[in-house]
Amino acid sequence: MALAALSSDAQRIIFAKLCNPLDPGVAVALGSASKELWELTQAERQQLQANYEAAAALGRKAWKWSCKELREATEVEFLQAGLSSDDLALLGTLGSMLPALETLRLCERAAGPDGVPRLAEKLGAGALPAVTCLELGYMHVGDTGASALAAALGRGALPRLEILVLCGTAIGDAGLVALAPALRRRPALNSLDFGGFLSTGAQSNPLGDEGLVALVAPPLPPGAQPTTTGVLTKLETLNLRDTQVTEAGCAALASALDSGALPALQKLSQLHLRGIPASKAAKATVFAAMKANKRRAVGTDDVSLELAGAMRLM
Repeated sequence: MALAALSSDAQRIIFAKLCNPLDPGVAVALGSASKELWELTQAERQQLQANYEAAAALGRKAWKWSCKELREATEVEFLQAGLSSDDLALLGTLGSMLPALETLRLCERAAGPDGVPRLAEKLGAGALPAVTCLELGYMHVGDTGASALAAALGRGALPRLEILVLCGTAIGDAGLVALAPALRRRPALNSLDFGGFLSTGAQSNPLGDEGLVALVAPPLPPGAQPTTTGVLTKLETLNLRDTQVTEAGCAALASALDSGALPALQKLSQLHLRGIPASKAAKATVFAAMKANKRRAVGTDDVSLELAGAMRLM
């Protein structure tokens, strides 16, 4: 048998690579291939069993009643499920073992300020390969969590991300400045939601002009030529409700629209700018730029009535 010809260390390495807590049968079957390998991998099998039980307990918090059900799920929600930061770290380690998952929703205030950073730190290259929608709602992300998420994206996690929801997650300018370059390198990204609802008493995102500029119109390095790469060419929706964007941020957003840097941004309503400190005039500038953006896209001025309605509601 070819396996028997390998050294003990090589056999243990192969076994360890097959240890998937959501599908432990493959590793266990390999361990049964010989008495020697079964004895060699005793510690690894014990750890695999512990990891399997932890993954099963985590899945139950998302109403997935088996590891198989969690592994094959296309949508997973943890909504005030009592997740700890350890749970979120475990979820991160499982990121490469959820090939079918397309939508992941987390709304978990109990996790604490280190929960999202620990989740993101465990997301390696190619983690969550099929996820197109990631929602982190009304849980603490903060600037530290945003930076950790940026690093995960930089490593190649969430390669198919299209929708990112970060509502009421306490992200400030520093967090968005850190996150912006990674988001701009996600070619499929079409929706960004930083909105909040201050009337509910939930935390909002205190990000403002600096963060928005980094996202939509970062300054070019000295001597650099304008480029069409690395921009949010498919971004259709941008929600900034209850953030701290002022006139300067609105001006930067309008300028980005006018320059063609955001060619797909056409779903920006008055609701998406409600509650920000910017004046009505500054918001009107954004809506006028969006009108021109739509006109360039469809070659008509039929959006006038829609724009007028949005401005009346400001």
